[in-house]
Amino acid sequence: MSTARRTTGYAPRNALNAGALKAGIAARSQARGDDAAVRAWLLNHFYRHLVANFEPAVKIDSLDGARQALRSEAMPEWVAARFGAPAKASGEAAAPPAPVVWVDPVEPRLLALEARLVELLTSRKGTALDGKLDRITCPQALALWDKEHAEMATRIERGWRQSQPEALRTLLPTSHGVFVELLPDSALLRAEMAFESYVMRHCLGQFFDRRALSGGYGERYAEAVAQQRLRLLSFRDGNGQPHITISVHVLANGALTVDQVKGKQNRPPIARYVEDVLACLNALGTDEETPDDCIAIGVVRTPAGWARIEDVADATTQTRLVARYPQLFVRLSAPTPMVEWLVAARQPGLLAERSPMAASVRYATRQMPGAGDAEAVVATEGVPWPDISLSHAAQIQASPSRGIAERQIG
Repeated sequence: MSTARRTTGYAPRNALNAGALKAGIAARSQARGDDAAVRAWLLNHFYRHLVANFEPAVKIDSLDGARQALRSEAMPEWVAARFGAPAKASGEAAAPPAPVVWVDPVEPRLLALEARLVELLTSRKGTALDGKLDRITCPQALALWDKEHAEMATRIERGWRQSQPEALRTLLPTSHGVFVELLPDSALLRAEMAFESYVMRHCLGQFFDRRALSGGYGERYAEAVAQQRLRLLSFRDGNGQPHITISVHVLANGALTVDQVKGKQNRPPIARYVEDVLACLNALGTDEETPDDCIAIGVVRTPAGWARIEDVADATTQTRLVARYPQLFVRLSAPTPMVEWLVAARQPGLLAERSPMAASVRYATRQMPGAGDAEAVVATEGVPWPDISLSHAAQIQASPSRGIAERQIG
């Protein structure tokens, strides 16, 4: 993303899946309840930034590439015209056409970027920029977010606010401390948010006016808590010092979905407190969504509740988990053969980090010579898997006879 950040405009590119990108932005904005001005900005500047500057975009340079990216979706007419026939020769050299890209509408980095921008835009409510958002390009907004957070880090070092016990209620004692919840109807809510931010070094309680505790990022969170759309939890030690901040969205039907789980300076909570986090999340009774913050500390939501990834043993749960988060395969203590087959089919490169336990999978991913080549490649049914090194392939070749027997049995 660094290259995209340095420009102030939008590069000339065309999106193969423009409709899906806009539809995703609009649906998420509606679900969040964004103001009309924020939604309009996202559908204009954020959309243009994704098409023009988003680095994880897949470059499309042929009809075959377009078909692979679109899968079952209909091929836009302009794409067929762009790649379907060679350009006619002319007396003057024609300017090269704008590149074509496909952007995953639910790419995690895209969603994280959108969340950052929504935080910035909603913090402008009631300021001089309110009503003038359309004048700010997406790269300019991102630069402003970076600048303000750098300044915020400096301002945090100044001043101090004492914790306000009247603004808290005890939610869950644990072996290392206690989870408390910031009360939505407390007159000291904002002061407690400011204290949490000071100690934790994040933007939860950072207000533009530090005396009146109003405006800025803190305003957005304070309003959401007061309207009971968001619950804020803090894990405090025996001295009352925060170590973890958890935010939980309250959905329209009353269900809870975990938003963020942050340690100090927005880092993942330290390993010592993982069991405490699990106890808290299970006590809350959240829905089955698992945010990236939880994956970062190695915990996931399963049908049976929150658990460490290493402890997920149920075959169906493992399969669903790895289908959605393939990178978690290497953390399972005892992956089932079904999970290993799933990884072999979808992300065989992960087998380089962890050798399959199932003999059938080891045999299927054995080293096989490439036809007519001096070098050998790893292949399954004739399809090469370049992500697996030859040295690793030699290790997983193991005992083919046992693999055949297991495949026949299972």
